[in-house]
Amino acid sequence: MIEQTLTVVSISGTTAYLEAQQKKACEGCNGRCGSQIFGKLFGTAKKTFPYKFDTPVEVGQKVTLALDDSHMVKHAFAVYMLPLFLGLLFAFVTSEIFNAAEWVQILAALVGGFTGFGVAKSRVKSLKHDIKVIKIYPISLPLTQIDGD
Repeated sequence: MIEQTLTVVSISGTTAYLEAQQKKACEGCNGRCGSQIFGKLFGTAKKTFPYKFDTPVEVGQKVTLALDDSHMVKHAFAVYMLPLFLGLLFAFVTSEIFNAAEWVQILAALVGGFTGFGVAKSRVKSLKHDIKVIKIYPISLPLTQIDGD
């Protein structure tokens, strides 16, 4: 399970919009690594996450949610490896079976990569996450006071 504490930023009916606190990728390198450089380049736009609660929550309240990570490796493999594998497979088949020219092999690799990307994109769209509410913190206490229980 992957757990994250989020803050309720707005409420619309029974749906609350949650926002995660921004974290730096790592604290150990003091900004010399690639993760922090990319973070500075592409900005830190905060995104909200809609979630429908059974119990009423208020703006400013902290909520801990957990995500079941049992399918994460399978979907990560599909997103990252399937386009690469299909690109190499298409290039290999074009080279070995059809004895095509090099530019045709490159074109086949591109077609295979985009085919793999399309298949991975359709698989990820059908992904349903099992998100569970672990804890809803009371609004009267700061998170640091109740984090130790």
